[in-house]
Amino acid sequence: MLRPALLAAAVTAAFPVHADPQLDALRAELQELKTAYEARIQALEARLQKTETQTAEAAIKAEPAPVRSRFNPDVSFILQGKYAHLEDRADRSITGFLPSGAESPSRGFSVDESELVLSASIDPWFRGYLNAVLADGEVGVEEAWFQTTSLGQGLSVKGGRFRSGIGYQNEQHPHAWDFATNSLVYEALFGEGYGQDGLQMKWLAPTDTFLEFGAEAGRGGAFPSTERDSNGFPSLALFGHVGGDVGTSNSWRAGLSYLHARPQERAFEGRDLGDGDVDGAFSGKSRTWLADFVWKWAPNGNTTQQNFKFAAEYFQRRESGELNGDISGPYSADQSGVYAQGVYQFIPHWRVGYRYDQLFRGDVMFNGADAGATLASLADYDPRRHSLMLDYSLSEFSRLRLQYSRDEAQQDIEENQFYVQYIYSLGSHGAHKF
Repeated sequence: MLRPALLAAAVTAAFPVHADPQLDALRAELQELKTAYEARIQALEARLQKTETQTAEAAIKAEPAPVRSRFNPDVSFILQGKYAHLEDRADRSITGFLPSGAESPSRGFSVDESELVLSASIDPWFRGYLNAVLADGEVGVEEAWFQTTSLGQGLSVKGGRFRSGIGYQNEQHPHAWDFATNSLVYEALFGEGYGQDGLQMKWLAPTDTFLEFGAEAGRGGAFPSTERDSNGFPSLALFGHVGGDVGTSNSWRAGLSYLHARPQERAFEGRDLGDGDVDGAFSGKSRTWLADFVWKWAPNGNTTQQNFKFAAEYFQRRESGELNGDISGPYSADQSGVYAQGVYQFIPHWRVGYRYDQLFRGDVMFNGADAGATLASLADYDPRRHSLMLDYSLSEFSRLRLQYSRDEAQQDIEENQFYVQYIYSLGSHGAHKF
């Protein structure tokens, strides 16, 4: 209908003729079609605009609130426990060293400290972290800190309660250890690990080689320091780390750290030469140097099939001050220790590891003479321990471990220790440090 009408109109325009009723009818029909199409197009455009407006309004209503106003942290819960076959001995102190206060391992079945971890970005400038420890019906705060994320120039500031950045193992929680028990070195140095209530500043250099430096100031509270109700910063720490890659299969990191603490009335229990109990307290200065080294290997960087990690740390600690209590007088000690361990994943899910711990009692003086002449617990003896472990990880969330240790931490006592440990992670848990 439309094409003939248009053709007729074109012919009429090109070759005008006398008025014809048939042509007038065609012109009228063409005008009606044109008017109808224009009205229909206008109606469709109006409907389209209305639909677009309604869709945009619905999207605005359904848009979620900004992330910064929602409480949506990463949450995880770490379950740990073990079975320990140990000799029945009440005293498990380390001969030649003032005790750190570390709890003696429980015989038989026990539930280790379980951890509830919450972490999240607070806003574009800060992130937060909480690690609450649950043990024997009590809840304690192991870490609770904020950290800046946008200072720039490789700088960051952390404040609150945190594990110190000194050494290598110190920042690791027990569930991240490669063995069921702590190293003898850390037991003598810190009990478990050194924590700070204070501030930490860290700088990461903008270089291809990994290079970081950090400084901390806090009130201490953990061995070798003590809780102090005072102003200022009785605990100061400095550390630096350097590292990099060697090809595509190897990476390494080395570090040097220094801790200065001023313990006040740091309690200890010892044994005199008659094997009687001696209670006392140490006040003075404690200065510790730590050197650490880690090497990791995985074929082409793929750790899922095979990988190997070697780690070692050496410490030198000097203390000087006064002993008070059942015995009193000037006290000084210059002591050191080292551990070295290797852990090899030989097939997926299976790892085997060996660790050697050695402490050197060094010079320990009390009242101008060797402290061993007064306290049997400070006798001239160099403790050591061998540990061998095998573990199986069904997934990244579960691990079962067997461990054997030949413990010679006390003079004249050699003990064979056996452990069966489980570690389970419930929920999202952040990656562990290098």
